[in-house]
Amino acid sequence: MVRADLDKEPTRVSSMFDHVAAGYDRTRSLLWLGRMGAWGGHVAKAADIGPGLRVLDLAAGTGTSSLTLKRPGTEVVACDFSLGMLKVGRSRTRAVTFLAGDAQRLPFADDSFDVATISFGLRNIAVAETALSEMLRVVRPGGRLVVCEYSRPAGPLGQRLWFAYLKYQLPLIARLVSTNPEAYTYLGESIKAWSTPEQLASRISAVGWGSVAWRRLDGGVVALHRAVKPVQGEIAE
Repeated sequence: MVRADLDKEPTRVSSMFDHVAAGYDRTRSLLWLGRMGAWGGHVAKAADIGPGLRVLDLAAGTGTSSLTLKRPGTEVVACDFSLGMLKVGRSRTRAVTFLAGDAQRLPFADDSFDVATISFGLRNIAVAETALSEMLRVVRPGGRLVVCEYSRPAGPLGQRLWFAYLKYQLPLIARLVSTNPEAYTYLGESIKAWSTPEQLASRISAVGWGSVAWRRLDGGVVALHRAVKPVQGEIAE
């Protein structure tokens, strides 16, 4: 059985994703009712992607999220620590650049990107603050961060329904369509254990990002956070 515990040990997490890489996008589309594309559109809009920008898409997996960021004249770098996911991505497209990298030790120079995004990957990193700090380092002053991550609805009824789906329906669908359903048990557990949107906003601010704002998508099952790297002399708000 390939499954990462909630301690998120990097080798085990990457191994888990290696094992599900071939069918990952198909399974994810079924689990989330085809909403991944719409959520990716929200990320691209929040990131204000335009020509001439260099964009880092961290925890990019097979590059599905990276392709939603691609615009004419925009360079998109898809970075992930799962070699299996990157291999699948490279076989599908050359529109983005796929590079292996650890989110906690990014292989990029300071101030080398205009935008950094991470979609549904921050909660899988052992120390999320380290990844947020690394993205702050590699983004130029005035550049942007966008984090899209599973979350929880605001009200108790919505939370009960959401957690019931994660506990019962998600594993059932995974058993029917995935070659490694145990990995999706981890998925549900990691979502339930993750920060609230308010808590994540505080964590983003604490490492030095400024102008942090967020909003719920689809009733709160997903939260979208946006922040800006302060220019020299500014104080992060």
